[in-house]
Amino acid sequence: MESTLTDAELIARTLRRKSGAFDELVRRHLDGVYKFAYRYVRDAADAEDVAQETFVRAWKNLKSFDQARNFRTWIYTITRNAALDLLKKKKPLAFSKIAEAENDLESILAPYIATGEMPGDAVDLKFLRGDLDGALKQLPPAYRAVLALRYNDHLKFREIAAALGEPIDTVKSKHRRGIMMLRDIFIV
Repeated sequence: MESTLTDAELIARTLRRKSGAFDELVRRHLDGVYKFAYRYVRDAADAEDVAQETFVRAWKNLKSFDQARNFRTWIYTITRNAALDLLKKKKPLAFSKIAEAENDLESILAPYIATGEMPGDAVDLKFLRGDLDGALKQLPPAYRAVLALRYNDHLKFREIAAALGEPIDTVKSKHRRGIMMLRDIFIV
């Protein structure tokens, strides 16, 4: 029954101490939280730790959650903070030089995307995804997170800004710069 409830209804049930409501929230969002954490920490065990820490923090702070906000945005904010805390403990974040330009991901990847008309295209697309994953791993975590939230999780810039706790113009700038870094990786 709980799988048909909205996040807001599950939160309300959790706050009323209804059994299983928070478990459903975890089941519903665990995969996304883990993937988001992995994009930051780039290690499966660390991503699991971050995901676990995320839901512990969410449980502890659920009473203070503003139900006018989107739960997914809130949980991603917690995930980002937990991932950054872990990264700070391990090592400082790496920064790289950033090229300025005005292109987007689709235009950069257009020459590489298979049309689906040829039988070998599925294989080509698989290799492209592998290349793209490898290129994304080369980006600094802040840029990788923005691109992942935009293209993997299909969040709008406003939602990404809320999840990352940054101004929307900063998010748009990181998006643009991240795209340019990807372009430079693919062109080399």
